[in-house]
Amino acid sequence: MFRKVHLYLTALCAGITTAILIVMSLLYLYLSEKELYENQFRSFQNDINTIVTSLEQQSVISMEWLSKMEARGGYTFYALDNGMPFLYNRLANLTQAAEFRSLLDACLEISASDYADTFQEEYSGSSYNTCRHVEFPLNPDGTEQTFHVSVIELKRGTSSLQLLVLSPLDFLRGQITRQRLRFLIIDIAAIVLLSLFSFFFTGKLLQPVIESRKKQTEFVAAASHELRTPLAVILSAAECCRDADAEKQTRFLDTIRQEGDILASLVNDMLTLSASDSQRFSCRPAPVELDTLLINTYEAFEPLAAEKKLSLDITLPQESLPHCTADADRIVQLLSILLHNALSYTPEGGRVTLSLSHKKNRFYLTVSDTGVGIPTEDKKKIFDRFYRAEKSRSAKGHFGLGLSIAAEIVKLHHGSINVTDRPGGGSVFTVMLP
Repeated sequence: MFRKVHLYLTALCAGITTAILIVMSLLYLYLSEKELYENQFRSFQNDINTIVTSLEQQSVISMEWLSKMEARGGYTFYALDNGMPFLYNRLANLTQAAEFRSLLDACLEISASDYADTFQEEYSGSSYNTCRHVEFPLNPDGTEQTFHVSVIELKRGTSSLQLLVLSPLDFLRGQITRQRLRFLIIDIAAIVLLSLFSFFFTGKLLQPVIESRKKQTEFVAAASHELRTPLAVILSAAECCRDADAEKQTRFLDTIRQEGDILASLVNDMLTLSASDSQRFSCRPAPVELDTLLINTYEAFEPLAAEKKLSLDITLPQESLPHCTADADRIVQLLSILLHNALSYTPEGGRVTLSLSHKKNRFYLTVSDTGVGIPTEDKKKIFDRFYRAEKSRSAKGHFGLGLSIAAEIVKLHHGSINVTDRPGGGSVFTVMLP
């Protein structure tokens, strides 16, 4: 299921970013190409103005001048004197090409019809009475070529001179094609990288969900296993009660009561963790005297320590401590879990120490024991639900939920909890509260 979701999210993320990339690329290409055409057209107009100025200063147009102007701008000139082609055009065989002839006719027709009112007319003091010209783009039908065209007319008396200047845009089209190709390659590479990033990124996003689902499945499986054991004992004892005598029935009923208490404890722990998962884990912070809480907890666990033949000590700082903003009931629950674990896993004659210290606006609650200790590889897992280390730390009535609840309480108070080895053997649980 998660694999399909991963692929769907990858496709969605990559698809959206790819669509944005393509749209932005097309928009940039459109604006860039439009600007290139406009710049090229302005450059062509400037060249035509220069040519017109040069024409006005000449009384005779020589073939040498026409050839030089063509070579300078990469243009093609076609001159008509009173409607007759110049000798320069006939020598270049321009009039013999049908395609070129139709192109010239199209230029003259367009200039006469579409641009008749837009000729830039100038009255000069040269040998010509008037001079006017117009520039426009031309894309002949049936061809892929594009031109910038200028039609220049000079009049002197009854004679007129027409000069057509054609500027093919092959170089500009090649430049635009290369730019499109570069953008295509860049976009393809970007799409590949975006797809890889989307796959990695969505995988990272799904990881907490996958872990949560995995833990939920493990939690249900472990809870089912833990619940099945006391239930099996209760059902077995209840079945045996039917045919047992009074003395045996009492023993069976004691077993049922004992297993019922274990079952109730397990259910309560599961409900506590469920409330934590659903953000319903209540916490009522208020100013608390931690040293008083530690003394009360110590006194409550002293009889249990004596029963197990263990030494229970408490260490408090000599100086008075500031109040800690915390939920007193939750802190007592936290200390009870840690002390209960320490007393359960410490052999007879051992020592359990409860201590409190205050450093740099932080409170440190410590529970240390001289018990069996915790293997290094298990230290990072003991706060996981239903996790229990080796059999030496799997006493009856311990389901691997106590330390999980302790970790949730500490998290609720924005603190931290960790476990280290005690010199000489045993474990040290340290809780930091701000």
